[in-house]
Amino acid sequence: MPATSQPYPQRRRAYRLFAAAAGLATVGALAAALPADAHENKGGHHPSRYQDVQLLSFNDLHGNLEPPSGSSGRVTELQPDGTTKTIDAGGVEYLATHLREARQGKAYSITAAGGDMVGASPLVSGLFHDEPTIEALNKLDLDVTSVGNHEFDEGSKELKRLQYGGCHPTDGCYTDEGFEGADFPYLAANVLDEKTNRPILKPYWVWKKKDVRIGFIGVTLEDTPGVVSADGVKGLKFKDEVETINKYAKVLRAQGVNSIVALIHEGGLPASGAYNYDCDSSGAGAGISGPIVDIAKNITPSVDALVTGHTHAAYVCTIPDPSGKPRMVTSAASFGRLYTDTTLTYDRLTGDIVRTAVKSANHVVTRTVAKAPDMTDLISRWNTLAAPIGNRPIGYISADVPNTGTESPMGDLIADAQLAYGRKLDPETDLALMNPGGVRAGLTYAAKGGEGDGVVTYAEGFTVQPFSNTVNLQNFTGAQLIQVLKEQVSGTNTAAPKILQPSANLSYTLDLTKAGADRVVIDSIRLNGAAIDPAATYRVATNSFLAGGGDGFTTLGQGTNDLVGTDDLAALAEYLTANSSASGPLAPPAADRITIVQ
Repeated sequence: MPATSQPYPQRRRAYRLFAAAAGLATVGALAAALPADAHENKGGHHPSRYQDVQLLSFNDLHGNLEPPSGSSGRVTELQPDGTTKTIDAGGVEYLATHLREARQGKAYSITAAGGDMVGASPLVSGLFHDEPTIEALNKLDLDVTSVGNHEFDEGSKELKRLQYGGCHPTDGCYTDEGFEGADFPYLAANVLDEKTNRPILKPYWVWKKKDVRIGFIGVTLEDTPGVVSADGVKGLKFKDEVETINKYAKVLRAQGVNSIVALIHEGGLPASGAYNYDCDSSGAGAGISGPIVDIAKNITPSVDALVTGHTHAAYVCTIPDPSGKPRMVTSAASFGRLYTDTTLTYDRLTGDIVRTAVKSANHVVTRTVAKAPDMTDLISRWNTLAAPIGNRPIGYISADVPNTGTESPMGDLIADAQLAYGRKLDPETDLALMNPGGVRAGLTYAAKGGEGDGVVTYAEGFTVQPFSNTVNLQNFTGAQLIQVLKEQVSGTNTAAPKILQPSANLSYTLDLTKAGADRVVIDSIRLNGAAIDPAATYRVATNSFLAGGGDGFTTLGQGTNDLVGTDDLAALAEYLTANSSASGPLAPPAADRITIVQ
């Protein structure tokens, strides 16, 4: 049962009967095994035994109301001849149109999400604590979502405010109407209050239409405390995803709900980056790796489909359940660039989904359709409020500064900015390190508005660094610094390395042909051209997330002589302003500080 003492608000809308069929892109299907007349209503007086239910889903929106720029606003499409092309995608004005068209003619349609709807958001949403995104999701007719790790960026109290409404406790109300909260339930089955040992929000929710009932269980990744600041998860416990889903599947079945979908904010890595890659081309589960594989293989067969997220990947795969039978697992990339259309065939006799008839496809949120006027109005209203802050120029660039690659130009630029700021605080600062997950976007040379090409606005900087971390200085021994570099590719980061972005004066070789910590070639590490002295003391600038040991860098949580500085975005803005001008724009870093051996 829902374990929160605060009741879920009365839903403010009826289920819609409108929506659409966009052209199929990537399709995954289980072998159909229904009678030829299964969907016919021969007498006209009684519903047929089988009812197709449309499940539209997406994940990792991260407050991207406007079309994302650069590579964040494109998807890769595999062509029949084996080549690929990129397609501009995303933006809620287009997402709304696609979803509404997809629902047309579908009397039974549900829209669900896999978490990270908010957090790490561009300025038009992030500046207002993501109230604009919740408003947009309400207009999108989202029915239900799981929480993601980024829903905890500002702590559980703020998450509950997004759910239930109310003005921000510090910044107050942004509009005369106030903030009503989400029309849809956030599900947090595996997030428990340490004091009560009960879920902080509803663990599950049941969609009902006439005699059809489908239950949804929502969880986030168990390792959320490892990827969120300590303040964001204070007072919370995060339980195992599989154990939690299996527990509530039993609860739902005890209530007579036999059709179950799990919304899981954890994901996988498909063998191809193309959204329409055939994930099952060499067998169920063969085309995907990552945490979701083991999770899917251990979730009870009572669960009929998994909507996933977190890795920002696109896939429509089947993975065998514990009984060895394939089960649909989907993810729609990120930033609203794709949505997934899944058909769940409901058996009225058993109340269960006919798993062998499930089919699914990812569709591109193209920008060639008409914009949804209500979303255009929403974005315009919030942009008007944000404009005095967002339009302010903070620097100039001579070309795109992308955030892609093991070492990215954008990551290097941020590290350089933090080193410069660190030396302003303490001239003894030796180097800076930036976590790749904190680099949320790159900077594009082409103007987004009327600022002009090459101009970097505060809003664009906010999109790159939206977390409001501080720049922190700490002392480490040389031995600890070497250990930090090893932790990029060992411990919790062994399977999925997290390569820190270094300031310009640090260089080394990363040998990816080796395993674990051996990938870091110790003899190659140079600071200002000299080898690291294990016994010496080094002053290191990082953001507050890393300084707390985040992302598996436990050694960074052991620094001494801490000094907390300003907001990390302020440090970036200060660096851009000091080192660029309209006549002398900043060139992107070459991203050659780490030598990669593959």
